[in-house]
Amino acid sequence: MSDTPQVTGDQLAELGRATGAHGEVALRRRTLPDGTVVTELVVDGVFAMDDVDTSTERALATEALRRCTGDALRVLVGGLGLGWTAATVLGDARVVAVDVVELQTALVGWAAEGLLPGLPELPADRLRLITADVADALAGSPGRWDAVLLDVDNGPAFLVHQANAGLYEDAGLTTALAALRPGGVLAIWSADPAPALADRLTALPRSTDVEHLVLPVERDGRRFDYAIVLARAAGQSRGGSG
Repeated sequence: MSDTPQVTGDQLAELGRATGAHGEVALRRRTLPDGTVVTELVVDGVFAMDDVDTSTERALATEALRRCTGDALRVLVGGLGLGWTAATVLGDARVVAVDVVELQTALVGWAAEGLLPGLPELPADRLRLITADVADALAGSPGRWDAVLLDVDNGPAFLVHQANAGLYEDAGLTTALAALRPGGVLAIWSADPAPALADRLTALPRSTDVEHLVLPVERDGRRFDYAIVLARAAGQSRGGSG
């Protein structure tokens, strides 16, 4: 979520801070005056997300998996965040393997230490955390995934890293669709409605069944409209056991 939280009267503790090739990342724990504890992620000094409301991060997983057929599903999650999307994927019994691709080495380390609220424990049998650029991971795994979930930015209009812009252009979207098995599902989270992204996917020959879901969230007395854009890779969906 990209909206900056209220800080007046809050108590703030830093859980970790690291600087690397892709900038600075910080993990913080904020205790609100009413005793509520909130975990925050800050990238290059810019508030990236917290866990005040994780409904849309979890919906990224549930909406994509609801559209997947068969079992023995393999899922790639681009962007670890605070772990809520990956945890929701793992909650689907049909999923046998989840690869989470995260650019920030420190964030992967904090997950291993149990500091992420969504993933306080890491299941060794179905989950892999990979430090890499998701664009490279997608390009290197054609036809591998039943679902690809991208939450590496706050959407195409609010990039965490400018280098990610290519993910939302025709070539990047085509690469993501090519990483799916026929009939697999691509899902992209956005902090704002993204009809232009849905239109771009609709125009690509590799995609079909494009949907643009707007998810309203009430927070601090205000309404925020988040969005998930979904597209199915062209081809026959597999059924039965995978």
